Amino acid sequence: MGRIICCGLGPGDPDMMSVRADRTVRGAQHVAYFRKKGRPGQARRIVEGMLAGGVTEYPMEYPVTTEIAFDSAEYVQLLAGFYDEWAERLARLARAVDVVVLCEGDPYFYGSFMHLHTRLQGRVEIEVIAGIPGMVGCWNAVGQPIALGDDVTTVLMGTLAEDELERRMRDSDALVIMKTGRNLAKVRRALASAGRLDDAWLVERGTMPGERVARLAEIDAADCPYFAIVLVHGKGRHLDAAE
Repeated sequence: MGRIICCGLGPGDPDMMSVRADRTVRGAQHVAYFRKKGRPGQARRIVEGMLAGGVTEYPMEYPVTTEIAFDSAEYVQLLAGFYDEWAERLARLARAVDVVVLCEGDPYFYGSFMHLHTRLQGRVEIEVIAGIPGMVGCWNAVGQPIALGDDVTTVLMGTLAEDELERRMRDSDALVIMKTGRNLAKVRRALASAGRLDDAWLVERGTMPGERVARLAEIDAADCPYFAIVLVHGKGRHLDAAE
């Protein structure tokens, strides 16, 4: 009886993988990973040069990404069928061998593998290896503490409605805004309305080749790749502040 091992790869730099993840990837004989059609896949790119000779690869190609609205019935149906199919395929494989599923960041933190994890419960042994979340690599790139003292940190999705983004931006100290991309203009407007734009940073491809760190207010709203996070640092009490 094999296992399915979901391996968190961290924020993008292979040097930031855990020792356990590195050992697991190098010893794998069967490796699966998500990717967009026609692309190598970010998880696969992270482990380039690490896989053993003769490894069998299983690219799990999304049937759709940004071509149709993510909240449409068609999108939901296509993705559900995709995850159902791959859960079945991985379960069959794991009856005989260990299958390592690669996952950027930490699998339990917005990881795509969680859609398979739910479907595989009770069918196969599952092991999850923790990874450094991408946002951690990004705020380290800025070189400032994201939160201090009693700061409240909120993680937002850029796909939220603009008024919802603005409300939550006002109600929190430190902000991490994921899924920017096409939503960057909306995120910028919400930050401006909440009075937070001047403190916002955009980190593109954090810890990866081509990393860029810049003030969001100085970036063209149309100039945002898929791998980008917006950060607003908290202003909590510093350790050396008077009581």
